[in-house]
Amino acid sequence: MIKLGGIRWSVHPLFVLIMLASVLTGYFVELLTLFAIVLVHELGHVIAARGFGWTVREVKLLPFGGVAEVEDGSGLPAREEALVAIAGPLQNAWMAGAAWLLGQLGLWQHDWAAYVCQANLMIGLFNLLPILPLDGGKLMQAGLSRTLTFHGTLVWGTRISLLFSALMIVCAVVPAVLSGNAVHLHLNLIAVGLFLLLTNWTAYRNIPFLFLRFLTNRALSSTRAVSRGTLAFPIIVPKGYTVLAALRLFKRDSYHLIVVMEEKGDILAVLPEQRLVSGFLSDGKADRAVLELFM
Repeated sequence: MIKLGGIRWSVHPLFVLIMLASVLTGYFVELLTLFAIVLVHELGHVIAARGFGWTVREVKLLPFGGVAEVEDGSGLPAREEALVAIAGPLQNAWMAGAAWLLGQLGLWQHDWAAYVCQANLMIGLFNLLPILPLDGGKLMQAGLSRTLTFHGTLVWGTRISLLFSALMIVCAVVPAVLSGNAVHLHLNLIAVGLFLLLTNWTAYRNIPFLFLRFLTNRALSSTRAVSRGTLAFPIIVPKGYTVLAALRLFKRDSYHLIVVMEEKGDILAVLPEQRLVSGFLSDGKADRAVLELFM
């Protein structure tokens, strides 16, 4: 692990294993090229993130891209997350185009230019798959947050990621099963698929923690929203609605007023979201009624 520009840069053990395998098989130069492509891909994310004022803590390089850890990630706008996510594959697009052009001009050997071009296209397109933490997964998550609550985005984002991770493993195994020949088994794809499956299964189990982190960041972001003036998105709940159920109705890029209403339509109380969040974080009583916060 090294630290450059205030960011910790590390290589995932899966990448190290592939590097060792490349030395044994004589493909070390190709792997160094792959490493450089992944590095530029991640630099695209870092530059875009810093352009929005994000604090990037660590970047972990993987064979198919990388994972960037940012400060207050759950409280960042969906639009910014989408733009930062697409910044990585865009680096692969221009590098693939540059490799093709250099090959056409005769400045690079045709086979080498084709390899660099294909490697960039493979990494760029792979990262656009709707699987977290890939760029496509982050784009999917940003899109889901436009219509779903934040809690719903967490749940469905990981569910979709689990589904496509499992499909990746199936696609890696099916050719060998159909042909009856183990040679057609795509071991690299199986390894990556298992990694993504386990990563998302862990994330799915940690949804309560991820949601709690969102609420912790929300307390600060909502205060900032009020100080600069913002439109409020009302959440209407019956008087017996629990605090946790109301919190799960929060949307990512909206500021909320919680309206407690009787069945007849009479409004009993209007609660700013900071009151609901701080009331929950102070004592952790998730099953009490929202109306109790007024008592």
